[in-house]
Amino acid sequence: MELRRLGPVGQERPAAVQDGITYRLDSITGDVDGDFLAAGGIDRVRELLAAGELPVWEDADAERVGAPIARPQAVLCIGQNYAAHAAESGAAPPATPILFLKHPNTVVGPHDEVEIPRGAEKVDWEVELGVVIGEQAAYLEDEQAALAVIAGYVTSHDVSERDFQIAQSGGQWSKGKSSRGFNPLGPALVPADEVDPQALRLWSRVNGEPRQDSSTADMIFTVARIVHHLSQYMVLEPGDLINTGTPQGVALSGRFPYLREGDTVEVGIDGLGAQEQTLIATR
Repeated sequence: MELRRLGPVGQERPAAVQDGITYRLDSITGDVDGDFLAAGGIDRVRELLAAGELPVWEDADAERVGAPIARPQAVLCIGQNYAAHAAESGAAPPATPILFLKHPNTVVGPHDEVEIPRGAEKVDWEVELGVVIGEQAAYLEDEQAALAVIAGYVTSHDVSERDFQIAQSGGQWSKGKSSRGFNPLGPALVPADEVDPQALRLWSRVNGEPRQDSSTADMIFTVARIVHHLSQYMVLEPGDLINTGTPQGVALSGRFPYLREGDTVEVGIDGLGAQEQTLIATR
């Protein structure tokens, strides 16, 4: 099963997809958000699907695909979580998870255009496994407890501007991560119990040419370790998004040019879905 949000920007409506058929969720929730997840919304959808009590969304394929979760309260990101990516960035693998933040308003639909920020010269792509929290969590006892608070997983694109991130950062990366549209998300939220988060192929292409192709098995810090670790420093809330790092094959490596107006980027994770965005000039 997948959860999606379909419709124009700001008017997305909740949906579930099973066996290729899209069903409306308007009768049970106004949106796929933290309240819905914390209230057992995923289990409720499964019950109604099994009972045949959800209406089919006719012509759902004609709708715009929005981010599969409504704007989260927090977008928490882990840097340099693949050893080969740390190396291509000129850094040693971290001994503890590196945390930075993206503004929640960076989250957009998986096929929405991405704006090149004013003055940007080094816009980069980063495919990542996104983790969506399903219940409030603090001081989790162990990694098994961490897995239990995860609602599901999404394909996430951590778009970055490397000069903003490094040269203009003042020592913290968020300036290079928070421009308009810098976190395309989706197309779907897949429930946690249907996913092995450490056995997923993730990939990216620019203008049809391969860039990244790796596996979450190569993470330095597993999903369970990340969620457990973060819970020792903050209270995680339902609907929060955690981006878990990107593998090697980005422009920062020096092997590929940075993105320019008109470029097309595709990113995907097997089992979670693919995205495609076109880079446009500053509005």
